[in-house]
Amino acid sequence: MDVGSILLILGLAGLVIAILSRPFYTHTANQRLIALPEEAQHKDHLRSSLLAEHERILSALQELEFDHVLGKIPAEDYPMQRAALLQKGAATLRQLDELMPSNSTLSAEDRIEALVAARRADASRGQTGPAADTGDPLENLIAARRREREEKTTGFCPKCGKPVQKSDRFCPRCGATVNA
Repeated sequence: MDVGSILLILGLAGLVIAILSRPFYTHTANQRLIALPEEAQHKDHLRSSLLAEHERILSALQELEFDHVLGKIPAEDYPMQRAALLQKGAATLRQLDELMPSNSTLSAEDRIEALVAARRADASRGQTGPAADTGDPLENLIAARRREREEKTTGFCPKCGKPVQKSDRFCPRCGATVNA
């Protein structure tokens, strides 16, 4: 074998070893870069869990109100349970405010009352999801699209019974002709 061939093989082997061992040497540099977003991830996770708890408490308040109206909850127990849920909701809102200060002048209890009233109004209109105007433009567009599709329903397929739209000539599920 030639000396040039041996040197070429050794050079290629050294290059391969250097490339394969590179992650072991740059690991500490990457750790410093990952450490900063970890705080943001923790803060985002905490915010998400507080928002989920807030939604859970609002749902519990709505269910409590509904059960009280139906007579499932005795009149003497209702104020205590409602006050306990309002206190939990206010504590959750305070934690959210500490995490993300807002410019709202309403107290936490007043904001909870306003959200419960909005949910009550949505329930009376037949909406079961979150409030109609959530403040999130994408959620508002989705809700508007769902309402639009529900309003366009004109009947049902004579073959499979699936709802059909005004513009449908054929059933979207089974393909049967729909008489307009």
